[in-house]
Amino acid sequence: MPLQISGSQYAPLAWSDIAGWNDDDHLAAYKAFRASCKPIAAQQGPPSESKALGVSLRDPCRVAKALELSDGVKAKAFFEAHFLPLRISRLGEGEGFVTGYYEPVLDGSRTQTDVYNVPVYRRPSNLFVRGSKQSSNGLPNKGQVFRKIGRRKLVPYYDRAEIEDGAIAGRGLEICWLKDQTDLLFAQIQGSARVRLADGTTLRINYDAHNGYPYTAVGRILIDRGIIPKEQMSMQKIREWMDQNPDGAKELRRQNRSFVFFREVQLSDKDEAVGAQGVPLTPGRSIAVDKSLHVYGTPFFIEGELPIESEQSKTPFRRLMIAQDTGSAIIGPARADLYFGAGADAGRVSGRLRHNMRFVILVPKSLDPMVRGRRMPVPDARPSEKIAKLFPQTDPQKDAKNAAKPADAPATSAAKDAAKATDGGKNPAPAATPVAQAAAAPTPAAKPVPLPEARPTIKPSQEGRRPRHVRHYRYRR
Repeated sequence: MPLQISGSQYAPLAWSDIAGWNDDDHLAAYKAFRASCKPIAAQQGPPSESKALGVSLRDPCRVAKALELSDGVKAKAFFEAHFLPLRISRLGEGEGFVTGYYEPVLDGSRTQTDVYNVPVYRRPSNLFVRGSKQSSNGLPNKGQVFRKIGRRKLVPYYDRAEIEDGAIAGRGLEICWLKDQTDLLFAQIQGSARVRLADGTTLRINYDAHNGYPYTAVGRILIDRGIIPKEQMSMQKIREWMDQNPDGAKELRRQNRSFVFFREVQLSDKDEAVGAQGVPLTPGRSIAVDKSLHVYGTPFFIEGELPIESEQSKTPFRRLMIAQDTGSAIIGPARADLYFGAGADAGRVSGRLRHNMRFVILVPKSLDPMVRGRRMPVPDARPSEKIAKLFPQTDPQKDAKNAAKPADAPATSAAKDAAKATDGGKNPAPAATPVAQAAAAPTPAAKPVPLPEARPTIKPSQEGRRPRHVRHYRYRR
């Protein structure tokens, strides 16, 4: 079968047709791709989930595993030798859509104080996700989540308001403490954070589970309420408004019932955050994609203009990116979240990205859609006019409808027409002709025809003589 990505449209391209392809830093992209290849090359057997690319990335990954390139020209040649570019977008659309994300750096404490009193929770032991083991290192960010009551009863888990009000407090689930709920909300939206402690060390936390409620964008609510104009929306604007309106911020947060639980990860200050694929992210080269459609490690060339230098700037962005992460709000075949690193500067850039961009997916040559299309079976040839007349085609649905109509339908229709013609008795219709009277007359019901009495069963030995027990045979059919 040809390459099939649900809800998408794509078209083959030549490398020369990709704007900015020759000017990109292919070596940086190759290093990010090679990081994704470590778990891919080690895979054995069929994939756990059915996706368009399947296991096709294993071949180029096994080649890349043996190539430690240090030249951008050779890295560019590697991608051109093992991949084919396809322009991809959502069905009926010409462009994709990108946002940005980063790793916040927050102040915090290992213990609760008057300043640090907002808990960061680890995954509770009574949280269950269907289809996943509790011992899994990180649970899906979509789907139903339950908590157990007693031995068997499962109910939806607590939402954000209930957790903020202390539903799971005092159970020893606190990893650390932050200054305010806005810091926690932004850490949950980004999926990871660096927490600077008073002793100068840094605590690293990553996404581990969620409470089962869909994510609601607080920025969208502020736009819909007319508080912040759409063209001015950014994470900085959201934070400013929340700092100035603490009571409104509490109500706004609780509109997003989703709540994220974290786990502590052993990373140094020099290490980047780890994405959903399990490999460290590369600032400016890693993206989060729709996990239900795409395979981790897939290269995407994203091209367009973004406000990177400032809010009003239109900086050309033409880069080969590698899919290494996912997010609950990242949905669609040409949808990506661009990772920009850690800290305030990365947060300012990523916070103002909500732009249409053009996407090119790099598909391994083993999945060449042109070659696969040539191997598809061709439908039978259309029959000649002579054959069509000899064997006319019928529509089973129409035949079934005609068979379902009652036999007295024409008489009923004629009676209705006659009633309309009399206009309620005010204007009598002209006398009907004998033919019309015959047509309008109801058809007498057909008398049931009695079936002949069943012939009694007679054994071969009884042929030619009267059976002894006639009554016994009379009722057999």
